[in-house]
Amino acid sequence: MTEQNVLGEALADCSTDPMTGVKRDGCCGTHPDDQGRHELCAVMTDEFLTFSKQRGNDLITPRPEFQFPGLDPGDRWCLCLGRWVEALEATREQRLPETTVPPVVLAATNESVLDTVELETLKAHAYDEP
Repeated sequence: MTEQNVLGEALADCSTDPMTGVKRDGCCGTHPDDQGRHELCAVMTDEFLTFSKQRGNDLITPRPEFQFPGLDPGDRWCLCLGRWVEALEATREQRLPETTVPPVVLAATNESVLDTVELETLKAHAYDEP
């Protein structure tokens, strides 16, 4: 069965350049062996990359042994749901810049995230396609 996005449509690819997804298939699908829940497609910002690195998850430095190219602002990536929520909470509690929460690509974000984040919250942080 085809996985659905948060809008109730077929799940779109998040990125193939760089190749993302737990299975490096470009998609933020659900997988039983994915403890980090890489189900939310987000567009990286400088502020989020810095925030994540400060929290112990360096998404900037390439790690070829994990097929990880390192990310730049503007790259789309299947993020760990918990890290996105952590950034959202930090902007509220610590008054960090709003751009610390990377914009969400709704068409490529798995509907499974709705068990943790309300659709209205995702829409409020939706990426506006150019």
